[in-house]
Amino acid sequence: MTKNYQMYIAGAFCDAGDGQRFDSVNPATEEVWASFPEATAKDVDRAVKAAHQAFTEGPWSRTSARERGRALKRIAHELEKVGPELSVAETTDTGKLLRETRWQAGNLAEIYDYYGGLADKVEGSLPPVGPNQPLSMIVREPLGVVGAIVPWNSQLHLAAFKIAPALAAGNTIVLKPSEEAAAAIVEFARVMHAAGLPEGVFNVVTGGGNPCGQTLVSHPLVRRVSFTGGVETARKVISASVENIAMLSLELGGKSPVVVYDDADMDNVVNGVTSAIFAASGQSCAAGSRLLLQDGVYDDVIDHLVVRAGDIVVGDPMADDTQMGPLATRRQRDLIERLLTESVDAGAKVLSGGGRAGRDKGWFFEPTIVACDGQDYPMVRNELFGPVLSVLRFRDEEEAIRLARDSDYAFAGGVFSRDFGKAYRTARAIPAGRFWINTYRVTNYAMPFGGSGNSGYGREGGIEAIHDYTQTKAIFADLSGAPVADPFVMR
Repeated sequence: MTKNYQMYIAGAFCDAGDGQRFDSVNPATEEVWASFPEATAKDVDRAVKAAHQAFTEGPWSRTSARERGRALKRIAHELEKVGPELSVAETTDTGKLLRETRWQAGNLAEIYDYYGGLADKVEGSLPPVGPNQPLSMIVREPLGVVGAIVPWNSQLHLAAFKIAPALAAGNTIVLKPSEEAAAAIVEFARVMHAAGLPEGVFNVVTGGGNPCGQTLVSHPLVRRVSFTGGVETARKVISASVENIAMLSLELGGKSPVVVYDDADMDNVVNGVTSAIFAASGQSCAAGSRLLLQDGVYDDVIDHLVVRAGDIVVGDPMADDTQMGPLATRRQRDLIERLLTESVDAGAKVLSGGGRAGRDKGWFFEPTIVACDGQDYPMVRNELFGPVLSVLRFRDEEEAIRLARDSDYAFAGGVFSRDFGKAYRTARAIPAGRFWINTYRVTNYAMPFGGSGNSGYGREGGIEAIHDYTQTKAIFADLSGAPVADPFVMR
């Protein structure tokens, strides 16, 4: 039975103005399981205007920083109640392992609690001035309406790093989830409703890139756009945001390198690389999809990884013993197959996997390891967003860094070595917003993340994220009591 969801605008759940809807398919079964409103331009306009009114005239405009912090902590409390429900919705919609979505749902409460505690700690400053100069103050103020767009992978988690700091800073939000998987975000709107946020502070619109996304990022009342997704869509977002001169941050994809030196601990390497590329079926912007192995350890690491990849249990994402679920979309599977075929035809060698996992239904793909004798293969240059690992060989530290840097992406990376000095030099030399030494994929909501180049710009996470949702204002106050000098009399 198909579940019919609604959008959330101005404190109420609603359908699209023209009644149009679109379906979502369970990637593990290839069956339609949910339906969502296809927002019109008028629907998006209504949501943005509701957010704008809440920011300028509604109760939120008069809410103190401490009260905003309490609201975020109420959200955290509500999340603790419904975490299991959110995780089931996300797994059904995306194929992400239930074990992982359960953990992420639990971690969500911590993120909102963290930013709730920071809400009243956004401070200004008083620059030093001379004895006869006006008092000079720098204050931080919220921007206004934030248009946030999140992808289907880890959507609740990624959305939290936009919603929480934006609300803590005093902004209001219109959030658009991916049309590929919107269920968890719409379910989350119920959490926000239960937390008692004023009408219009938080809104969710569902639909495709046009008109829904296009209208949102170009709306004249949207002051900041926060986008997470792919490079091609990001180019459209940049173009559309020119209409309203909105501030913009982009958290995009990656082709992250993992460098393994001869002196690395083998168990750490195998576990770290497995986590880097096969966790979440490789559907992560931080996935370590380029493995660079030094000559002396190349064969040994390959042998261990091939065995490990062959043992991975691929199957039902709802089952606790499953280690890797399906890809989220048929389109992603088709892209992987095309780029992999082109790379093999050009000389790349498949060492493990390479095809669809043997199941009757679902967009499953095998854990795949491919040896590449250079970086010009399509699968090495392009983000596949799946469980496919490109393996390259290097001689020394200089070559490892050169290979790692040779990419249009710069989101994340990793290095394994017992020589901390060498590992640290490597971490500093490779462009990335996040880098791991002798581990991979561990995270902390107090740490920033983001990229450069085709991986985007701007940072999310940590206390600095609140500052990114504010702007500074300089205030000068003459406290001397003396009359204002005649501007035409030079002294």
